[in-house]
Amino acid sequence: MAVQLFKLVIDAATTTTTAINPDVQKYFYAFDPDDVEDTTLVIPATDMTDDEGNQLAGNLPVIEPENGYYQLFVNGVLQQTDLYSISPDGSEIAVENINTDTIPEGAPIILVAASFAPTSDSSTTVIT
Repeated sequence: MAVQLFKLVIDAATTTTTAINPDVQKYFYAFDPDDVEDTTLVIPATDMTDDEGNQLAGNLPVIEPENGYYQLFVNGVLQQTDLYSISPDGSEIAVENINTDTIPEGAPIILVAASFAPTSDSSTTVIT
């Protein structure tokens, strides 16, 4: 009989449960032509209100790109990401290169800030 390598056989089952834990916040601003500097609309965070109508006392949340996103709506229209930026500390929004002459005074500008804090839990059961 030839020499043979015997291997241990293990049968196991793993179950993984993942929760994405979204945190979605909305901020509102009424367009004010006085906030336009050259071709850039600069919106201070403190000029925005939250979902309950409370004026922001501080900065907007800083969203890490790998765990969330921002969406900006100007007068109900979703804007391309390259047209606006949030300052690194969340103190203001800069909307660049848009024709602010076409935005009526008082038009709603809405920022959606979505972040995720995913968690996962796995359990492995060895059957043999």
